[in-house]
Amino acid sequence: MTNTTTLNFKTASGHQVLAAAGKKMLRPGGGIATEKLFQWAGFKAGETVLELASSFGYSAIALAQRYGVRVVGVEKNPDSVACARANIAAAGLVGQVEVIEGDIFRLDAISEKFDYVLAEAILTMQSPPGKAKILRSIHDRLKPGGKFLSHELLARDREEQIHRDLAQVIRINSTPLSETNWIAAFSTAGLEVKQHQTGAMALLNLRQILRDEGLLNTARILWNVLTKPAIRSRVLEMRRVFSQYQQELGYIAVCAIA
Repeated sequence: MTNTTTLNFKTASGHQVLAAAGKKMLRPGGGIATEKLFQWAGFKAGETVLELASSFGYSAIALAQRYGVRVVGVEKNPDSVACARANIAAAGLVGQVEVIEGDIFRLDAISEKFDYVLAEAILTMQSPPGKAKILRSIHDRLKPGGKFLSHELLARDREEQIHRDLAQVIRINSTPLSETNWIAAFSTAGLEVKQHQTGAMALLNLRQILRDEGLLNTARILWNVLTKPAIRSRVLEMRRVFSQYQQELGYIAVCAIA
């Protein structure tokens, strides 16, 4: 979990603040978009998945348990890697799930090729050159015909203005693209978009939070936001920008083929 005693809430990234509040689902389209990716994937037992930015290993563990796939996760934070490995051992999945310490900009350090690469809410936070570099590396880590499963923030209009205002409140270089520009970025990297879906951005939507987090954890999140001024200030700041661009901001889920 995020350490709220050492986190500087004034400078911490938006996802760190939301995690400190207790939010587990930190993706723009919530569980609905993730389930659509899994539906498109059609995972089969024994297939292999490379997950980018695996954090504590929760989604990798869930994938292995649900579909019988083998998952390799890449995570940069060494503390998160240690936590993920402990969680994998506790789930009895050593050998089926592995989280390695690594950089998503250095996927060439991984020699294996995979049936799937999964990345959710990762590319949005990169600059255009960063997006291009990661997408090329993803293509290179996929087997021929392998699937890239992506779930990112969508800017239907006013991309530059949204980028500026989001970067200010989220404290990272959040650069969502339009539907056309996302698909073009995948295509440039040699990834052919076969299926995609867009929808409303639901990161701070109470109904979506209840669906994704459940009643108990939603109550915990609300309590933390209400009782901890540093968290409340940042969450309200983010909510203001999300509300300002509610017509323009959304999510895009994509299944692309190498």
